[in-house]
Amino acid sequence: MKRRIAVRGIVAHNNKLLCVKLKPYKGAIKGDFWCTLGGGVDTGEALVPALKREIIEEAGVVPVIGDLLYIQQFRHEATEHLEFFFHITNWNDFVNLDVSKTSHGTIEIATLAFIDPTKEHLLPQFLTTEDFSDLHNQPTKIFDYL
Repeated sequence: MKRRIAVRGIVAHNNKLLCVKLKPYKGAIKGDFWCTLGGGVDTGEALVPALKREIIEEAGVVPVIGDLLYIQQFRHEATEHLEFFFHITNWNDFVNLDVSKTSHGTIEIATLAFIDPTKEHLLPQFLTTEDFSDLHNQPTKIFDYL
């Protein structure tokens, strides 16, 4: 079984999350769902620099990376996934984005928007029940779906 390590950014504003719907491309999990910004960690790459790179590629914004909020482990097809979700503290820099001005946005992203996680099909599902009003005081949570 293969293992994939990924990093994700939690950009929250007014109880909404900045999320993307992905286009079909090699390596993307297929389906009609929203997910947070981020992606795979390259071999030898550390988590925080990987998240910074991914967010710049997708959104064109340099993120200010805060606390590690969640760790998720799950299996999909023949791959075990391990994902690390970090708080992005400069939410205001993400308000009016134009993915056409990014290196990967037009290739990977169909839609990017702040969404209400309780009203949309968002993966991972645990994000639909979390309280994002006070991210600085949340302990790291671990979710295991193996």
